[in-house]
Amino acid sequence: MLLDNLALFLLIVEKGGLSAAGREKGLSPASVSERLAALEAHYGAALLKRTTRAISLTEEGRLLVDGARRLLAEADELETGIRSGTRTISGPIRLSAPEDMGRRYIVPILDRFLAEHPDVTVDLNLTDGYVDLVGQGMDFAIRHGLLADSTLRSRSLGENRRVVCAASTYLEARGRPEHPDDLSRHDCIIMRFGANLDREWAFQVDGKPHKVMVRGRRVANDGGVVGEWCRAGHGIALKSVWDIAEDLASGALVELLKDFSIGGTGLQIVYPPLTVQPRRVRLLIDRIASELSSIESVLPNKGRT
Repeated sequence: MLLDNLALFLLIVEKGGLSAAGREKGLSPASVSERLAALEAHYGAALLKRTTRAISLTEEGRLLVDGARRLLAEADELETGIRSGTRTISGPIRLSAPEDMGRRYIVPILDRFLAEHPDVTVDLNLTDGYVDLVGQGMDFAIRHGLLADSTLRSRSLGENRRVVCAASTYLEARGRPEHPDDLSRHDCIIMRFGANLDREWAFQVDGKPHKVMVRGRRVANDGGVVGEWCRAGHGIALKSVWDIAEDLASGALVELLKDFSIGGTGLQIVYPPLTVQPRRVRLLIDRIASELSSIESVLPNKGRT
């Protein structure tokens, strides 16, 4: 019963309220409240602060979130091993990935993984924005850039070189920038991350950092849309080489400003600091790391800085 109540507690946190968790589980609000009270009585501490509009975790509740995930993962792995033996894996995996990379690379990997493991289910969240792994109950996420949350653990997947690019139709109509400062006279397609616009593009000019403020008529929070607009000739974009490798190879997009290096950012898998992850999660992480490593080895200008 304790494990059931811990699972319900995590669902309350994920859904943001007792009523939403009850609807998910088919339980009445009174039943959910009673089981939460039993859990708080078991630990001798209040786990949630409740108002008429929202809930928030107490310090003890925050500690229990991590502990509950670990206990449930261990219990799930133990049951799977006993029932099915060590060769079979089952159960849910929740992950998040960037929009473009997710569609282009992660979805095919998931398809192959699910074909091999028919008792596994996946819940994939494609977003270029920040995801609260613990709060949203994610097992792991694939992210570009620096690790902002120091409490998370990470596994490197390689480098994420970014390139300035445009379609030939755009360059024929508007000309080709020869220096980063020339971008101020061009339509640039801008990526939005939450409330932040990626309008300051960083280069190396004569060995020194050089930032250019770009502008344009098109802004999107979806990397796939930015790529589509760029291929359609609507402007110049700053894209990950992972996302446009095929376009560069086919000539659909042209890399610009090659002589002015743009610093790369890391590509990594991040996950909550659990002591034990379910075997199914470890296997999927290993599969993604292995397949992306093979892809990285053939990306254009691998390792260039």
